[in-house]
Amino acid sequence: MQQPSLEEIFGSYMAWKLDDTTWCINFMNGTQNLYLLEGEEKALLLDTGYGTGTLREFVERLTNKEIIVANTHFHPDHSAGNGEFEKVLVSKGAEIDAPSINGFGPFDLNKLPYADYEKVYLSEGDKIELGGRTIEVLEALPAHCNSSLFFLDRGHRMFFTGDELEAAQVLLYDNSNNQNAPYDVKERLNNFYKNNKRIQELSGEYDYLLPNHNGVVIAKSYVQDFIELVEHIYYGDAVIEDKLNHKFIEMDPKAPELCRVRYKNASIFIKKMLLMEVYGNR
Repeated sequence: MQQPSLEEIFGSYMAWKLDDTTWCINFMNGTQNLYLLEGEEKALLLDTGYGTGTLREFVERLTNKEIIVANTHFHPDHSAGNGEFEKVLVSKGAEIDAPSINGFGPFDLNKLPYADYEKVYLSEGDKIELGGRTIEVLEALPAHCNSSLFFLDRGHRMFFTGDELEAAQVLLYDNSNNQNAPYDVKERLNNFYKNNKRIQELSGEYDYLLPNHNGVVIAKSYVQDFIELVEHIYYGDAVIEDKLNHKFIEMDPKAPELCRVRYKNASIFIKKMLLMEVYGNR
Protein backbone atom coordinates (compact mmCIF):
# COMPACT_ATOMS: atom_id res chain seq x y z
CA MET A 1 0.00 0.00 0.00
CA GLN A 2 1.40 3.35 -1.06
CA GLN A 3 2.03 5.78 1.81
CA PRO A 4 0.32 9.19 1.53
CA SER A 5 2.50 12.17 0.68
CA LEU A 6 3.16 14.91 3.23
CA GLU A 7 0.91 17.20 1.20
CA GLU A 8 -1.90 14.67 1.53
CA ILE A 9 -1.31 14.31 5.28
CA PHE A 10 -1.11 18.04 6.05
CA GLY A 11 -3.42 19.28 3.31
CA SER A 12 -6.26 16.76 3.33
CA TYR A 13 -9.07 19.22 4.08
CA MET A 14 -12.71 18.63 4.84
CA ALA A 15 -15.30 21.37 5.23
CA TRP A 16 -18.80 21.75 6.56
CA LYS A 17 -21.09 24.65 7.34
CA LEU A 18 -21.77 25.89 10.85
CA ASP A 19 -24.47 28.07 9.33
CA ASP A 20 -25.26 29.09 5.77
CA THR A 21 -22.30 31.50 5.54
CA THR A 22 -19.71 30.00 7.93
CA TRP A 23 -17.45 27.09 7.06
CA CYS A 24 -15.28 24.98 9.33
CA ILE A 25 -12.29 23.62 7.39
CA ASN A 26 -10.91 20.63 9.26
CA PHE A 27 -7.57 18.86 8.77
CA MET A 28 -4.74 17.04 10.56
CA ASN A 29 -6.79 13.92 11.20
CA GLY A 30 -9.63 15.92 12.69
CA THR A 31 -7.53 17.77 15.26
CA GLN A 32 -7.38 21.25 13.74
CA ASN A 33 -9.85 23.77 12.33
CA LEU A 34 -9.67 26.79 10.07
CA TYR A 35 -12.73 28.96 9.54
CA LEU A 36 -14.18 30.73 6.52
CA LEU A 37 -16.70 33.50 7.21
CA GLU A 38 -18.68 34.83 4.24
CA GLY A 39 -20.31 38.22 4.02
CA GLU A 40 -22.31 39.68 1.15
CA GLU A 41 -19.16 41.01 -0.55
CA LYS A 42 -16.09 39.34 0.95
CA ALA A 43 -15.04 36.27 2.93
CA LEU A 44 -12.64 36.06 5.87
CA LEU A 45 -10.31 33.05 6.18
CA LEU A 46 -9.03 32.57 9.72
CA ASP A 47 -5.64 30.83 9.54
CA THR A 48 -3.74 29.12 6.74
CA GLY A 49 -2.42 25.82 8.05
CA TYR A 50 0.99 24.29 7.41
CA GLY A 51 1.93 25.71 4.00
CA THR A 52 1.24 22.77 1.72
CA GLY A 53 0.38 25.12 -1.13
CA THR A 54 -3.05 23.51 -1.49
CA LEU A 55 -5.29 25.58 0.81
CA ARG A 56 -6.16 28.50 -1.46
CA GLU A 57 -7.51 26.28 -4.21
CA PHE A 58 -9.65 24.43 -1.66
CA VAL A 59 -11.04 27.66 -0.16
CA GLU A 60 -11.81 29.10 -3.60
CA ARG A 61 -14.03 26.08 -4.22
CA LEU A 62 -16.07 27.05 -1.14
CA THR A 63 -16.58 30.71 -2.00
CA ASN A 64 -16.43 32.94 -5.06
CA LYS A 65 -16.05 36.08 -2.94
CA GLU A 66 -12.86 38.07 -2.46
CA ILE A 67 -10.91 36.40 0.35
CA ILE A 68 -9.42 38.35 3.26
CA VAL A 69 -6.92 36.32 5.28
CA ALA A 70 -6.15 36.74 8.99
CA ASN A 71 -4.18 34.75 11.55
CA THR A 72 -5.42 33.92 15.03
CA HIS A 73 -1.70 33.71 15.91
CA PHE A 74 1.70 33.27 14.34
CA HIS A 75 2.49 29.59 14.83
CA PRO A 76 3.31 27.25 11.91
CA ASP A 77 0.09 25.22 12.03
CA HIS A 78 -1.88 28.47 11.71
CA SER A 79 0.31 30.77 9.60
CA ALA A 80 2.78 28.74 7.55
CA GLY A 81 0.37 28.86 4.59
CA ASN A 82 0.23 32.66 4.54
CA GLY A 83 2.42 32.70 1.43
CA GLU A 84 -0.46 31.35 -0.66
CA PHE A 85 -2.02 34.82 -0.35
CA GLU A 86 -0.87 38.30 -1.29
CA LYS A 87 -1.74 39.93 2.05
CA VAL A 88 -2.48 38.64 5.56
CA LEU A 89 -3.82 40.43 8.64
CA VAL A 90 -1.71 39.56 11.70
CA SER A 91 -1.10 40.57 15.30
CA LYS A 92 1.64 43.06 16.14
CA GLY A 93 3.15 40.25 18.21
CA ALA A 94 3.72 38.17 15.07
CA GLU A 95 7.35 39.24 14.85
CA ILE A 96 8.02 37.82 18.32
CA ASP A 97 6.62 34.42 17.35
CA ALA A 98 8.07 34.43 13.82
CA PRO A 99 11.00 32.12 14.76
CA SER A 100 8.44 29.35 15.30
CA ILE A 101 7.78 29.44 11.55
CA ASN A 102 11.18 30.43 10.15
CA GLY A 103 12.92 27.26 9.02
CA PHE A 104 9.87 25.18 9.86
CA GLY A 105 9.44 21.91 7.97
CA PRO A 106 8.21 19.83 6.30
CA PHE A 107 7.56 22.31 3.48
CA ASP A 108 9.75 24.95 1.83
CA LEU A 109 7.65 28.04 2.45
CA ASN A 110 9.83 30.05 0.07
CA LYS A 111 8.23 28.08 -2.77
CA LEU A 112 4.76 29.45 -2.01
CA PRO A 113 3.57 31.95 -4.63
CA TYR A 114 3.65 34.93 -2.27
CA ALA A 115 6.49 34.03 0.07
CA ASP A 116 7.03 37.76 0.71
CA TYR A 117 3.35 38.46 1.35
CA GLU A 118 2.31 41.78 2.85
CA LYS A 119 1.60 41.81 6.59
CA VAL A 120 -1.08 44.19 7.83
CA TYR A 121 -1.11 44.58 11.60
CA LEU A 122 -4.35 44.43 13.53
CA SER A 123 -5.09 46.14 16.83
CA GLU A 124 -7.73 46.01 19.54
CA GLY A 125 -11.06 47.28 18.26
CA ASP A 126 -10.28 46.95 14.55
CA LYS A 127 -13.21 45.77 12.45
CA ILE A 128 -13.14 43.61 9.34
CA GLU A 129 -16.08 44.45 7.08
CA LEU A 130 -17.33 41.64 4.84
CA GLY A 131 -20.55 43.26 3.64
CA GLY A 132 -23.46 42.86 6.01
CA ARG A 133 -21.14 41.07 8.42
CA THR A 134 -18.63 42.73 10.74
CA ILE A 135 -15.85 40.90 12.58
CA GLU A 136 -14.37 42.64 15.61
CA VAL A 137 -10.73 42.15 16.59
CA LEU A 138 -9.73 41.70 20.24
CA GLU A 139 -6.13 41.46 21.38
CA ALA A 140 -5.35 38.56 23.71
CA LEU A 141 -2.74 38.97 26.43
CA PRO A 142 0.33 36.74 25.88
CA ALA A 143 -0.50 33.30 27.29
CA HIS A 144 -0.40 30.50 24.71
CA CYS A 145 1.85 32.75 22.62
CA ASN A 146 2.76 36.39 21.95
CA SER A 147 0.62 36.94 18.87
CA SER A 148 -2.94 35.81 19.62
CA LEU A 149 -6.04 37.61 18.46
CA PHE A 150 -9.67 36.87 19.21
CA PHE A 151 -12.32 37.45 16.53
CA LEU A 152 -15.87 38.27 17.63
CA ASP A 153 -18.77 38.04 15.20
CA ARG A 154 -21.64 39.61 17.15
CA GLY A 155 -24.10 39.27 14.27
CA HIS A 156 -23.65 35.50 13.99
CA ARG A 157 -22.93 35.22 17.73
CA MET A 158 -19.59 33.49 17.21
CA PHE A 159 -16.36 33.91 19.17
CA PHE A 160 -13.15 32.56 17.57
CA THR A 161 -10.51 31.84 20.21
CA GLY A 162 -7.49 30.53 18.30
CA ASP A 163 -5.34 28.41 20.62
CA GLU A 164 -5.86 30.54 23.72
CA LEU A 165 -8.87 28.39 24.60
CA GLU A 166 -9.90 24.92 23.53
CA ALA A 167 -11.59 21.86 24.91
CA ALA A 168 -9.53 19.65 27.20
CA GLN A 169 -6.13 21.34 27.05
CA VAL A 170 -4.19 24.49 26.20
CA LEU A 171 -0.43 24.72 25.61
CA LEU A 172 1.11 27.21 28.03
CA TYR A 173 4.80 26.50 27.58
CA ASP A 174 7.12 28.75 25.60
CA ASN A 175 6.87 27.73 21.95
CA SER A 176 7.93 30.89 20.10
CA ASN A 177 11.52 29.63 19.57
CA ASN A 178 12.58 33.24 20.15
CA GLN A 179 15.53 33.31 22.53
CA ASN A 180 15.07 37.04 23.09
CA ALA A 181 11.40 36.80 24.13
CA PRO A 182 11.01 36.58 27.91
CA TYR A 183 8.71 33.96 29.38
CA ASP A 184 7.48 34.46 32.93
CA VAL A 185 5.27 31.60 34.10
CA LYS A 186 3.29 33.67 36.59
CA GLU A 187 2.65 36.38 34.04
CA ARG A 188 1.48 33.79 31.49
CA LEU A 189 -0.88 32.14 33.97
CA ASN A 190 -2.26 35.51 35.04
CA ASN A 191 -2.73 36.53 31.40
CA PHE A 192 -4.45 33.23 30.67
CA TYR A 193 -6.78 33.90 33.61
CA LYS A 194 -7.53 37.45 32.36
CA ASN A 195 -8.15 36.24 28.79
CA ASN A 196 -10.68 33.71 30.03
CA LYS A 197 -12.32 36.30 32.26
CA ARG A 198 -12.74 38.54 29.22
CA ILE A 199 -14.22 35.72 27.15
CA GLN A 200 -16.62 35.04 30.01
CA GLU A 201 -17.61 38.70 30.34
CA LEU A 202 -18.52 38.75 26.65
CA SER A 203 -20.58 35.56 26.85
CA GLY A 204 -23.80 37.48 26.23
CA GLU A 205 -22.48 38.37 22.77
CA TYR A 206 -21.96 34.84 21.44
CA ASP A 207 -23.55 31.40 21.39
CA TYR A 208 -20.75 29.59 19.55
CA LEU A 209 -17.30 29.33 21.15
CA LEU A 210 -14.96 28.19 18.36
CA PRO A 211 -11.38 27.03 19.01
CA ASN A 212 -8.83 25.87 16.45
CA HIS A 213 -8.18 22.49 18.06
CA ASN A 214 -10.07 19.72 19.83
CA GLY A 215 -13.64 20.44 18.94
CA VAL A 216 -15.58 22.85 16.78
CA VAL A 217 -18.27 24.39 18.97
CA ILE A 218 -17.36 23.87 22.62
CA ALA A 219 -19.36 24.48 25.79
CA LYS A 220 -19.09 27.86 27.50
CA SER A 221 -18.53 26.02 30.77
CA TYR A 222 -14.93 25.34 29.73
CA VAL A 223 -14.19 29.03 30.31
CA GLN A 224 -15.10 28.83 33.99
CA ASP A 225 -13.16 25.58 34.34
CA PHE A 226 -10.00 27.22 32.98
CA ILE A 227 -10.47 30.20 35.29
CA GLU A 228 -10.74 27.84 38.23
CA LEU A 229 -7.76 25.81 37.02
CA VAL A 230 -5.50 28.85 37.38
CA GLU A 231 -6.95 29.59 40.80
CA HIS A 232 -6.35 26.03 41.96
CA ILE A 233 -2.78 26.01 40.66
CA TYR A 234 -2.18 28.88 43.08
CA TYR A 235 -4.15 27.07 45.81
CA GLY A 236 -1.95 24.03 45.23
CA ASP A 237 -4.67 21.44 44.68
CA ALA A 238 -4.89 21.22 40.87
CA VAL A 239 -3.95 17.70 39.72
CA ILE A 240 -0.47 17.35 38.21
CA GLU A 241 0.08 14.46 35.76
CA ASP A 242 3.49 13.52 34.39
CA LYS A 243 1.93 11.31 31.70
CA LEU A 244 0.80 13.67 28.92
CA ASN A 245 -1.61 11.33 27.10
CA HIS A 246 -1.40 13.36 23.88
CA LYS A 247 0.44 11.80 20.95
CA PHE A 248 1.31 15.09 19.21
CA ILE A 249 2.59 16.81 22.36
CA GLU A 250 4.59 13.70 23.23
CA MET A 251 6.45 14.17 19.91
CA ASP A 252 7.55 17.69 20.93
CA PRO A 253 11.25 17.86 21.88
CA LYS A 254 10.15 19.71 25.03
CA ALA A 255 7.87 16.82 26.10
CA PRO A 256 10.21 15.43 28.81
CA GLU A 257 10.02 18.79 30.59
CA LEU A 258 6.22 19.03 30.47
CA CYS A 259 3.36 17.97 32.67
CA ARG A 260 -0.40 18.20 32.36
CA VAL A 261 -2.28 20.10 35.10
CA ARG A 262 -6.00 19.43 35.52
CA TYR A 263 -9.00 20.90 37.28
CA LYS A 264 -12.54 19.78 36.39
CA ASN A 265 -12.71 19.57 32.57
CA ALA A 266 -9.79 21.91 31.94
CA SER A 267 -6.09 21.19 31.65
CA ILE A 268 -2.91 22.84 30.43
CA PHE A 269 0.48 21.59 29.29
CA ILE A 270 3.28 23.49 31.02
CA LYS A 271 6.92 23.00 32.00
CA LYS A 272 6.80 21.25 35.35
CA MET A 273 9.85 23.00 36.78
CA LEU A 274 8.29 26.40 36.11
CA LEU A 275 4.87 25.29 37.36
CA MET A 276 6.36 24.32 40.71
CA GLU A 277 7.65 27.88 41.15
CA VAL A 278 4.05 29.09 41.50
CA TYR A 279 2.13 25.97 42.55
CA GLY A 280 0.54 26.56 45.94
CA ASN A 281 1.79 30.15 46.08
CA ARG A 282 -1.33 32.26 46.43
